[in-house]
Parts: sequence; structure tokens; C-alpha cells
Amino acid sequence: MRINGFSGMDIDSMVKSLMTAKKAPLDKLNQQKQLLQWTRDSYREFNSKLVDFRTSKLIDKYGVSSALNVHKAVVTGNTDAVKAEAFANATGIDMEVKVNQLATKASVETNGVGQGVTTKTTLAELVASGSSTTVTEADKAKEYNFTVNGVKFTDKEGKSLFNGATSIATVISTINGNSKANVIASFDEITGKLIISSKTSGQEGKVALGTGSEENTLLDVFKGIKQVELNDGTLVNTKPGVNAVVEINGTLMEKSSNIFTVNGVQLTLLNKSTVDNPVSKIKTQVDSQNALDSIKSLVEDYNNLLGFLNSKVSEEKYRDFLPLTDEQKVEMKEDDITKWTEKAKSGLFKNDDILSSLITEMRSTITSQLGPLSSIGITTGKYYENGKLKIDEKKLKEAIADNPQKIVDILQGPLSAPNEGILDKLADKVNAALDKISLKAGTDKFSTDLNSIYKEESVMGKRLKNYNKQIKEMQTRLTSAEERYYKQFTAMETAMSKYQSQSSSLLSSLGMTSQ
Repeated sequence: MRINGFSGMDIDSMVKSLMTAKKAPLDKLNQQKQLLQWTRDSYREFNSKLVDFRTSKLIDKYGVSSALNVHKAVVTGNTDAVKAEAFANATGIDMEVKVNQLATKASVETNGVGQGVTTKTTLAELVASGSSTTVTEADKAKEYNFTVNGVKFTDKEGKSLFNGATSIATVISTINGNSKANVIASFDEITGKLIISSKTSGQEGKVALGTGSEENTLLDVFKGIKQVELNDGTLVNTKPGVNAVVEINGTLMEKSSNIFTVNGVQLTLLNKSTVDNPVSKIKTQVDSQNALDSIKSLVEDYNNLLGFLNSKVSEEKYRDFLPLTDEQKVEMKEDDITKWTEKAKSGLFKNDDILSSLITEMRSTITSQLGPLSSIGITTGKYYENGKLKIDEKKLKEAIADNPQKIVDILQGPLSAPNEGILDKLADKVNAALDKISLKAGTDKFSTDLNSIYKEESVMGKRLKNYNKQIKEMQTRLTSAEERYYKQFTAMETAMSKYQSQSSSLLSSLGMTSQ
């Protein structure tokens, strides 16, 4: 607060009045910035809803086979040997399954270093364990080689990826992270054994170690390879994998995996069948309620999203209601500020290109398949309902009961063209909109987080940077202008004071005193 001068003029009020006019351009910039921030925040809300609709709904909820599956597999008899799950294309054939042998994976197992070793232990510490030897820098630098299925674990210079300073946990993660090796490493802290297993089960899987004496010194750290005796008495380093052997309806079959599909039913072999209870009986039942509930939920989610988008692109815009300045808020009640701000935010997306285009694409995807959809009881409402879907539940139930595969083909796509279903096409349209929103607003097209950080180099991010720059420059100019006004008024006060003093002196010299 500055003190008024001797003249009695209210200098602060005068400067404030002069600055009010000069601040008008700054207020306009701040309002434009606020509108842009509101718009960007709303785009992030749209981004969240669209990611949720695309990923959580279209792909993960309605796009999986179980969502529209009308078949249910029931296991009786030996329920411990087999688990069964019927797919939409289940043929309804009853099956009797006897598990003679489970599929196993080829594996290599070391002799083990005993207890007291954890995955945090380094290779050098492992070598020194059980002795009084102190781990030296040379021990830490010593390299340990490993070769499996033709893959050598070395860097570009041919240097081993493992040395004395490498922990067992790092050894495991490095081996498991190499997709070409096609093996899985694990460590048993109880026995101290390192186990290398093929990712592929059955006879096709393999764990072929390097044949050179220096190619697998890593395994020597774990006390070498534990040899396995085959049925013919031969000792080998790698325990071979075997195929699963089952009898289905009296027919003997071999499978490389314990999980396979027969007659549209996925069988998971859990245990060998027992002598007392040798057979697992599997029957397929029809249960239309699951598919009906999924389709009704899908239509509801579609209508909710479409309704939300339509409401935003048609929302009324109040051009006379701009964002309030701080000075304006001071003079208003809280309730009035809230109501004003609601109108200022209204219509930000009226006729928005991205949202309008998405609405058109979504509706076009539906109308292009309206014939097939109508045949199963799904139609669009009246023209004024803006593409809202309607369900004739009776007709839909009949369609599910008569031809469940037709429902799957329409929504999820036929087996010959699985990406040609309505759900995939809608997901593609939403994904394209997410790309546009991300480019414009800097949102994360894979995240539903409403507090996620924006990418600064987006179109709107660059505009905000420009606004901030302009605002900062204008604030500097306004501060200079205010200081200049105060200097001018101070100079005027000084001149007036000097004039008053000279006037008093002149009157005094003329013998005139003020009464």
C-alpha cells in the first residue's frame, strides 16, 4: 500500500483506475488460457472414458470367447483329473476321458548347493560359501558361461553376461528374458538347485546345452548337472519331455500339452486317472443367459458412451460467460461463481471435430451391420435418439438359442476373419479417436488416470506455453507501467509541494499571511 501525497489526492485509486484499462488485454489472455486448460482437462476425461470402453469393455469384457458363450461343460466322475471349459463352437458331443500320462517339459537340474543360499546371493559368494575364503575383486570379475538351445549368453563383444558379481536373481531374469533360448530358469532355495526347463512341453520341447567344456561353467557353480537315468539305464544330462497320453471315448491320443481343445471343449489335464475312478465324464449344456446378459450390457455401455458424446457436441455455448478474473470473483458470492463457471464451461466441445467424427464412425459401424443385427433383435431407435440401440429381448433369446455362432460371428467376427466383428471395428474407431486426442491434448491413450501428466509437445501444450510466455511478458510491462504512473504522481506531488512552498514564501515577503 502506497501513502497518498500532500495534495490529498487518492493516488492508489487513480493508478488502479489507469491500470484497469491497461490490464484488459492481460485478462483476455488469462481467460483464453483458462478456456484452453478446461478443454484439455475435458479431453483427458474423454480419453479416460474411451480407453475404458475400448480396453475394459470391447476387448477384455465382450471380446473374449466366454462373453458370448452359450455352452457350459460339466465334469462328473473323476473331477480331479480333468477340467473342462466349453467354447461357443462346442459341438455338444459327450466325452469320457481317461488320463494315462501328463505332458512334461524337458529340463536340466543341477546337484544343488544346499540350504542357506537365496536369489540375492552372488555367484562369487556362492563359490566361496562353506569356506573361509574372502570374496576378492578378481572373484567378482570372473566370468561364467552359459549356452542353451544354441543361444550363448554373451554381449556384443562376446563377453559373458554373468560374472562373480551377478546375483542368482539376475541370472534367472536374464535367462528368462531371452525369448530365443525358449527356456525358463528357476532356483529352489530349499535345495539350492538351479533348474532349466523348456517353455514348450511334450516331446517337442528341448533344453540342449552347449557341448564345449567351457560353455556351461555357470552350472558348475551350482555343483554341476544332476544326471537322469532313462528307462534303458542310460544316464543323460537333460530329462526329456513327454507327451500327454489320453483316451477320449475309447480313442487313444497324444498331445504335446496338458491343455488342448476337442469338440469345442478345452480340456486341462490335472492328474493321471486312478484305478478306482478312471473316467472323467464331460457333458455340454446350453446356457443362453450368459450371452444374453453380455449383449444387454454391451448395448447399455455403447448407448451410455454415445449419449455422453452427443451431449457434449450439442451442448449450448454461452458466449457472454467468459472465465471470471480474480477481481470479479472477489465481488461475487460462491454460489454465483459456481453457476457462472458452469455456463463458461458449457459448449466447449460444441461440434468438436474429434468427437463428432467418432460419433459418425461409431454409428456407421452399426448401420453397416444393421441387417445382421436386426435379425438377432438389435436395432437403432428413432432418428432423434441419435443412434441409440434397442433390444428386442424375445427375438434376441430366440436367436441365441437357434444359432449362437451367428451372434459370435456378428459381434466378435467369424473364425475365418476374427477381426471383422463389430466389436473390433468399434475398437479401431475408438483407437483412432484416442490417437487424435493424444496428439492434440497430450493425453496418454492407454491410461484412464484423470491425473495423468500431459505431453508438453502436444498442440495444446505448445499453445499453453505460448500463453504463459505472453502473460509473463505482459505482466512485466504492466508492472513497469504501474511503477511509471507512481513516479509521475510522485513527481507531480513534489512539484506541487515546491509550488506551495514558493507561494508561501512569496506571500510572506509581501507581508501577507494566510489567515
